[in-house]
Amino acid sequence: MASKFADVFAALKPVLASQARRLSVQTDKATEYTLMTKSPSPFPQHKGRPMWFGALKVGKAYVSYHLLALYMNPALTKTVSPELKKRMQGKACFNFKVTPAPATVAELKRLTAAAVKHYATEGLL
Repeated sequence: MASKFADVFAALKPVLASQARRLSVQTDKATEYTLMTKSPSPFPQHKGRPMWFGALKVGKAYVSYHLLALYMNPALTKTVSPELKKRMQGKACFNFKVTPAPATVAELKRLTAAAVKHYATEGLL
C-alpha cells in the first residue's frame, strides 16, 4: 500500500471504528475495515444475514469510505456539506487521495454517528 494511502486510511479508520461497539467488525486489515450489523437484516434480499453498515477500503487510486445509511436515508444525505459532496461517488461512498482536513474528518464522524442512530431507530442493529 502506498504510504500516502496508509496515512489516509489511518486518519479515517478511527471514525468508523468509533461505532464498532454497536456493530460487528467483519474485516480489520491494513487495507480494509468493514462493519456489519449484529442482528439479522429484516430485508428479504439479505436472507436473514447481518447487514453491511460501512467500510473503509484502500484501492488503486484512492481510499473509499462507504456509509450505507446515506443510501437508505435521503434526509441524512442532505446534511452532507458541499465540500464533502465533492468527494462523493455514487450515493454512499466518499473517495480520498490525500489525508482529509480535520473538518472533513469531523463531518464524517458526525455522519457516521447519525448513521448508527438511523440504524438503531429502524431496528437494524
